[in-house]
Formats: sequence, C-alpha cells, structure tokens
Amino acid sequence: MILSGGNDLPDAARQIASLPQAVILLRPGLRIASVNAAAEQMLGQGARRLSGKPLSAVIEFGESRLIDMMADSDVQISARDIAAKIGKTDAARVNLAIAPIIGHPGWQIMTLMAPTELEGLDGAEGEQDNNTLRAPEILAHEIKNPLAGIRGAAQLLARKLRAKDRSLAELIADEVDRIAQLIDQMQSLSRRTREPSRSLNLHVAVRRALQVVQASAPDGIRIVEEFDPSLPEVMANNDALMQVLINLLTNASEACSAADKPIVTVRTRFASGIALHSHSRLAPLRLPIEITVSDNGPGIDPAVREHIFEPFVTSKKTGQGLGLALVRKLVRDMDGRISHDRDEAAGITNFRIHLPVAEVSVPTAITTEEIEI
Repeated sequence: MILSGGNDLPDAARQIASLPQAVILLRPGLRIASVNAAAEQMLGQGARRLSGKPLSAVIEFGESRLIDMMADSDVQISARDIAAKIGKTDAARVNLAIAPIIGHPGWQIMTLMAPTELEGLDGAEGEQDNNTLRAPEILAHEIKNPLAGIRGAAQLLARKLRAKDRSLAELIADEVDRIAQLIDQMQSLSRRTREPSRSLNLHVAVRRALQVVQASAPDGIRIVEEFDPSLPEVMANNDALMQVLINLLTNASEACSAADKPIVTVRTRFASGIALHSHSRLAPLRLPIEITVSDNGPGIDPAVREHIFEPFVTSKKTGQGLGLALVRKLVRDMDGRISHDRDEAAGITNFRIHLPVAEVSVPTAITTEEIEI
C-alpha cells in the first residue's frame, strides 16, 4: 500500500524505490516502463536499459498458463515458488504478484522476490536455520578436547624445530584457536548473536586463508589471485571472514581436483548496485566489495543447487551439509550477502560474497548495469 495524504510523507516514487521487493511497472502489452532499485539488482540491468523492453525478453516464466493470465491486464495474480529464468542465468524460483493500475487501462504493476532475498532479514527462515543448526552444539564439548591436545602438541613441536620451520607449527596452533572459536560460534547459532565487525584489510584476510588452504590442498591445483589493490577496508569480523574464505576455497579445491588442469581463482573488485534491504534501517546498506571464489570443476548437482545454503544439504558423498549453511550465517552476521552461479559455457562455478565498506565514499566507476547478480 502506498501512503499518501500529508506533505511531510515521502512521495509514491520514493516509497516504491525503497521497497526490498523488485517492482516493475508495465505498459500495455507487457512492456517495461520503469523499475525500482531492487528490480535493477534482480534483473542485472539498469532502468534505462530495461525501459521499453518486452517483459518476455527479460524474464522467461516456466508456466505457460501464467503468461496467458498476465496478458489479461484486468486480472490480479499472486503466485509462489514459480520457475523463472532471468537473462542468461539458470532458472530460479520466485514469488510473483501482478495487479492492474487503477484508472490506467492496460497498465500493470508487478512485484518479484526470490527466496534468497530473505537473507539478512529477520524472519521465519532465519529462525528455521538457527533451530536446525543447534545439532552441532551436542558435539562441541567432544571436539574441543582433542583440539586442546593438538594445540599442546604443536606448541611442543615448535620448541624443537628450527626457526625457519617454526612458522608451520605456529600456524597449527593458531588454526586450533580459530577452530575453537568457531565451535563457540556454532554453539550460539540458535541465538541472534554476532561477533563484532570492524574495519579490516580484505586482502590480508584473503591471503591468510589462502595460506591455510594451500598447506592442505590436493597436489596440482593452481590458485590464481586477481586482486584490486585499490579497494578500501571492509567492515567485517576477521575470524568469521577467514572461516568463510577457507570453507569456500577448500570446497573449490576439492570440486576441481579431478579436472585436467584444476584452477581455483580468487577475485576482488568493486561491484556497485548490490544493497541489503532491512526493516531495521532507514536506507539500504550498500555492499560494493565483491569477493569471488571460482573453480573449473563439474559444478553443484542441479538437484540441490537452489538449496545449497540450507542446513544438511550437500552434494558430497561424505559431506554433512553444514559448511555452506554456516558460511551463509557468518556472512549474514557481517551484514553481507553470498550467492552462487554456474557459467556452463565456461565450465566455471562462482561463489560471490558482497560486503560493506568501512568508509563512506565509494568509487562509482562500475555501474549497476555492469554487475552480474
């Protein structure tokens, strides 16, 4: 509902622009007239490029009956969990609502929301994830006991090693401490608590995570760094960010290990146009810092691709399905977003993290039209 009636209230355009749902205004004949910022983000194109295009050229709905119903501009439609192919991306599930514009025959307004857009917002989905993730609490005590033994052994080993070899033993002890902290976080997953974020150098965390993963990565895997050194510091929690990166890098290394020339690529860049919409904020939180972890493995099983961040969902024969669920939780706690996509033509799987910057000013060299969602 659009509020009106007072001079001090925001106008209708500002109200629609602030909505977290993608809103598309359609001219007669189902042609796009305008879109809000959330629709630009979902469709991967700016308002100017979308204006005038037929809706069918941008979104391909899996239900032919739905398309016939939309052609009747006097009908209100509400549909949940329907298949929709947006641009060149794989088909996804969306919730859709469309209604005629009163007093303007043939004009319609449409809203779209993908289930993943609920990330970071308070709601039932987060509560369900938290309740499901309570299971690891039972194992926490049993895991911490052997960790203490490993840490003690690493400290004893460090005393007997030469100085040039001591850093590896110190790395073991540091990682044991980080894992112990991670277990503490897992014990509190059912509560809405989060570790504090602070300003930090993104590339220091990335390279530290690379060091950990390279020490145990399968032989023959090449890890490529494509960093933008001009990026400002991000707002994040160092231990949480490292855990996210280690998980993604390890998964990528394992996924492409059977390839002829296995390659894992870590890329950082500016990607303007991503924003986190939350009822707790007056304005969207911009997330212009993008970290992408890519691999040339076979990709995620299509049967679980849409649910890969849910607890206990995995395509690994020996996986428990908690890794990516925890990754999403940690990214969410840093006010970030995580997504994945598959480039079938190039044979590349991408996991993308978007984080806020630790400073107000953000370069605008990359526009919304140029970002890939």
